[in-house]
Parts: sequence; structure tokens; C-alpha cells
Amino acid sequence: MKTTILATLLSAAAAFAPTKQAVQTTSLSAFQNELGAQEPLGFYDPWGFLVDADQERFDRLRYVELKHGRISMLAFLGQIVTRAGIHLPGSIDTDGDSFDSFPDGLAALFGEDAIPTAGLAQMVAFVGFLELVVMKDVTGEAEFPGDFRNGALDFGWDTFGPQTKLRKRAIELNNGRAAMMGILGLMMHEQIEGNPVIGVFIGY
Repeated sequence: MKTTILATLLSAAAAFAPTKQAVQTTSLSAFQNELGAQEPLGFYDPWGFLVDADQERFDRLRYVELKHGRISMLAFLGQIVTRAGIHLPGSIDTDGDSFDSFPDGLAALFGEDAIPTAGLAQMVAFVGFLELVVMKDVTGEAEFPGDFRNGALDFGWDTFGPQTKLRKRAIELNNGRAAMMGILGLMMHEQIEGNPVIGVFIGY
């Protein structure tokens, strides 16, 4: 009888005891299945950027990764186009210097015949304008980090199903990753004397 009364008292007291709150931390396992964690590497975070990270930090890093990938894709394409001899027509300045009168690649920025400081400053200002004004979610309609359609550019995106959208986002992410490695390789290859970058494209 005493045991029954004691058990009843304990159960009643437990009803008023404060409940244990869940700890609001995000482990690495929370990101194991995020977009981009795929074969052959799977989830890959060698520098530990996502240790104890929350969803907001993950979204920020994903946005930065997308942006760097997009820039690298443009840079890689620019290398291919200009080294193939394709340049804008006309003059780049009031002195009559043509676009193709300046070297390709890093030499255009740091070489002996590099673009003048004023020209470089204009490019930096233009990129800054794009970063601060254009390439951002202005309307708040973004579906994911890096979605800058702003209700204007669509290209049929809204007609795709959820799986197709994920597949296309994964394609862009992987192409950006490949381009980051590609443009880094081209910049390093450019520094090898007597072994021009164009050799990468034609196989010698």
C-alpha cells in the first residue's frame, strides 16, 4: 500500500516538473542530405566550416559557393573565347587602343602591357554595382540561396517539377565547382614558362 501511495505522489509531482528543452544546435548530420552532397565524395567539409553551424550559416555558405561558381564559369568561358582570338571590336579607350591589344588572362591585369589602372578601376566599380544592386533577391521571392530571378527572369523555371528543379540546381552547383577548379588550373598553367594555356585545350 505504501509503495502504491509513493508511486502516485511521484507521478503527480512529475506532472509539474519542468520539461527538458531540446538543445538548439545543428550537427553535421543535418546537412548530410543537402543539395550538393552526392557521389563520389558525398558530404564534404574538410575545413569544418559547418561544425556547429545553423541553417542560416549553411545558406550563406551555399550562396557564396554558388556565386563563386558562377563567376568561375564566366571566367573560364572568357579564357576560352579570348585565347581563341575573339575580342570585342573597336577601341577600349580614347587613345584608340583596341581590345585585342591587351594580353589575355592574368597578364591583362598584372603583366607589362596590363590594362591601365583607370580601366581596372572601372571594371571593379561595375562588378561592385552588380554585387550591391543587381545580383540580389530584391523582391523577396527567391526559392533558394542565389535565386535572383526577382519575378523577371524565368526561362520556364516555374513549369518544372520539384525533382527537375533539384536536378538543375545540382547541375549548376557541380558546373560551378568544376569551373572553380578549371579557372584555378588555367591561372596556374599560365605561369608555366613555355607552356601556354591554349595547350590545355588542344592537348599538348
